[in-house]
Amino acid sequence: MKTCKHCATPFTPVRPLQAVCSARCAGRLVKEQKKAEIATTRARKQALKTIPQLIKEAQHAFNAFIRERDKDKGCFVCGQPFAPVPGQVQHAGHVRSRGAAGHLRFNEDNCMGECEGCNGPYGAKPHEIKAGAIARIGRDRFEALENDNTTKKWTRDELMEIKSLYREKLKALRGNA
Repeated sequence: MKTCKHCATPFTPVRPLQAVCSARCAGRLVKEQKKAEIATTRARKQALKTIPQLIKEAQHAFNAFIRERDKDKGCFVCGQPFAPVPGQVQHAGHVRSRGAAGHLRFNEDNCMGECEGCNGPYGAKPHEIKAGAIARIGRDRFEALENDNTTKKWTRDELMEIKSLYREKLKALRGNA
């Protein structure tokens, strides 16, 4: 007598190396082993990701949340509503750029829905961005952003947490929670 590796019921094996009681248990055991193998491979791939790759993934999740949050508010610079125009997309524009203030890249006050024209290379001027941000978040919160000059070195765990946090927030906004 042996015990089935899948359902743990005792059975009498027909072949010497038989590990499961039936074909159904064999199929289910193979599926479980495949899922475990996939999970192990995902964990290994996640462990090999570099900090820049993790920043990119976290930024992607954060930007998707910002676009969904601000889709009905319009562009924070010019005030134009976001219309579903083919080829034109809504951006998640940063008040203080990610290059100049990388520590604020995941700050919700620093990022707002912005149209493609205002966020492009020939888009809005700094004084227009400032006026739009003050109108959207208020002078006190804007000044807090302007005066925040701390430095930040992102860790793997922080970036993975940010990514999962903003994915959950996006699901909640869309009503898929």
